[in-house]
Amino acid sequence: MLQFFAKYKFFGIFLFVLSAIIIIIIYNILTPEKRLPVFQPDMVNAELVDSTMQEVRKYHTIEDFELYNQSGDTITRDFYKDKIYVADFFFTTCQTICPIMTEHMLKIQEELKDDKEVLLLSHTVIPNHDSVPVLRKYANEKGVNDEKWNLVTGDKKEIYDLARKSYLAAKSDGDGGPFDMIHTENFVLVDKKSRIRGFYDGTDSNAIDDLMQDIEILKKEYQ
Repeated sequence: MLQFFAKYKFFGIFLFVLSAIIIIIIYNILTPEKRLPVFQPDMVNAELVDSTMQEVRKYHTIEDFELYNQSGDTITRDFYKDKIYVADFFFTTCQTICPIMTEHMLKIQEELKDDKEVLLLSHTVIPNHDSVPVLRKYANEKGVNDEKWNLVTGDKKEIYDLARKSYLAAKSDGDGGPFDMIHTENFVLVDKKSRIRGFYDGTDSNAIDDLMQDIEILKKEYQ
């Protein structure tokens, strides 16, 4: 009996390894790869969506824009063509949620500093105050990497329309006028086709962990 086992030991090991490989292959075939949803306006809390967009059910993308970053460069949607990016809305003098959001953006910037596939985009909601020089000073103080992260200013109505009609991330209606004010903690994950793939609470560290995981899931779609 011992001679039998000794004779066929290596064959048995081979069968065991082969069986394990087959089981792993079958498991991977039968386990569907996780994919992130493509968010349409009618899938999002109506409070966060402009009333003109709430019934839209397909083909929603981020509209084109023309804004200016901390270096005075013109930033349009084409800058993010074929890129994944995380967008948010802030202002430099905010003392409530913005400092936390900025710290979390800095964390994302650090973790993805060598990843050329993913960029960041922060829109000021008080562009009359947050001019290019103000954004430059803020970027320098916070340690913003200009190659990774754009802080943008420009026409207030354009920025507010982006928040409400494109990113679906701001409560209340408004016209972008002097008394119109939005303040949202949402981080928005946008794919390479300018589609929304996720919303995250920018003040919640656990949500940021979820965002980082979802970025990796999204990147696999393009491999």
